[in-house]
Amino acid sequence: MHLSTIRATTIDGATTTRAVRVDGDRVLDLGASDLGDFLSDPHWRQRAESPDLVELDLAADSLDFAPLVPRPAKIVCVGLNYRNHILEMGRELPQFPTLFAKYPEALIGPRDELALPDNSDAVDWEAELAVVIGSTVRRADEATAADAIAGFGVLNDVTTRDWQYRSPEWLQGKTFEATTPFGPWLVTPDELDGGVRPRLELSCAVDGETVQKADTGDLVFDPVALVAYVSQILTLRPGDVIATGTPGGVGHARQPARYLRAGEVLTTQIAGLGQCVNPVTAPPTTQAPA
Repeated sequence: MHLSTIRATTIDGATTTRAVRVDGDRVLDLGASDLGDFLSDPHWRQRAESPDLVELDLAADSLDFAPLVPRPAKIVCVGLNYRNHILEMGRELPQFPTLFAKYPEALIGPRDELALPDNSDAVDWEAELAVVIGSTVRRADEATAADAIAGFGVLNDVTTRDWQYRSPEWLQGKTFEATTPFGPWLVTPDELDGGVRPRLELSCAVDGETVQKADTGDLVFDPVALVAYVSQILTLRPGDVIATGTPGGVGHARQPARYLRAGEVLTTQIAGLGQCVNPVTAPPTTQAPA
């Protein structure tokens, strides 16, 4: 199944969001305000497959996508998780995942503009496979962790490197507001090669130039292992997100370093999951008080 959260305009001109299922050209209303709300129903799978879903009068090829899960309670991110990238850097494979956090305010839709922050000139790309949780899970074994995965999406953990390395802790460079593309689809494991351990080609391009390319089968800690590990620390709930890490090819590691600039287009793609295509724009203009 391909599920998503889209934006729509109400009769009075306000913008709202709806959770939908898309089958070819058909856009079906899931009866929830967004995917986070929808996944909170323990019977969401049955609801999503129901033949009684109402078809919306919307063109599937012109949907306005919101962030896949607009307000996840938790976004847990993983660093240093692609085997080949770690080895090529001369490092040993980690024994445990490196975890950090991101907040919902960082998320933008998969077609939204990515406005560069006005207080950083080192904004970098990090293409990632995102795991979306579909059931409450705590201290999970492997089978329970696998069952807790609702599906997968595309995310780019856009990072302000100058802020990230102000201290040994990465958080401040990882969660700048409105910088993290996420979407367009939540694709359920049954549609993917590898299922809950998908083997999919991941890539990132800047203005059409491929800067990252990898296979998600190269993850050191796969999605099932990550769900099991994180659930030892805290309870994972429907709609929570785990960003599984990025492969080599980031701009900061280049000689000389390369960062995103206004006027470029950032494209993040995973086979079978779709792509985020985000125009990079100049920092928003701050108007002086009247």
